[in-house]
Amino acid sequence: MTPRPSLDPVRRLLRQERDDAWAVRLLPRVVLGLAGVYTLFVLASSGMASFITVCVLLTLAGILWLLRRRGQLLIALGSTVVTAAMTGYLAAAGDIARGSAGGLLSGQAVFGYWALGGMALLGAWMIKRPRGRRGVTVVLADVLLIGASAVGMFAPLFGVPLGFLCTVGVLAARSRRIAGGGDGGRGGKRRGLRQVVAAADTDAR
Repeated sequence: MTPRPSLDPVRRLLRQERDDAWAVRLLPRVVLGLAGVYTLFVLASSGMASFITVCVLLTLAGILWLLRRRGQLLIALGSTVVTAAMTGYLAAAGDIARGSAGGLLSGQAVFGYWALGGMALLGAWMIKRPRGRRGVTVVLADVLLIGASAVGMFAPLFGVPLGFLCTVGVLAARSRRIAGGGDGGRGGKRRGLRQVVAAADTDAR
């Protein structure tokens, strides 16, 4: 015979005894959860735009919940989103100022800035031994990329190449392998020289 499910949790929830911390905390969460679900249902059923907005907000909330313990990745993702919006705005503002809104050059520049933003995000996590935190690396690269897009407002042909140089420079500067490669080689040569001298002294004795 299968055991019957216990009704103790339901009784504890209904009684709401002051000494029972589990039941006292659970009831407000259940009420607020039902109210939130009903509110989202009403908003989503009001139209297609509202439905898409609710879906996007729920997706973002789920991503934030999954990444709640990875602060550096959240910082990097937020910086990348802000950079994408800022570079697109600056590119469009430059086109409007030149009287050529929606030009082909502007679209290529925006795509290039977004690609460089993704390059900074991926490159920060591809570095095996970074100097400092990875999220800070992405923020530094994004700040320089926004500066390059500001230069691109006045000189469209130089914005994306300058952003590429800035992104590669930040990733190289934050990499311990590149920054410490020369020191490691010198240290190895010194250790080898010391071993040779020690071996010669031993043979002489």
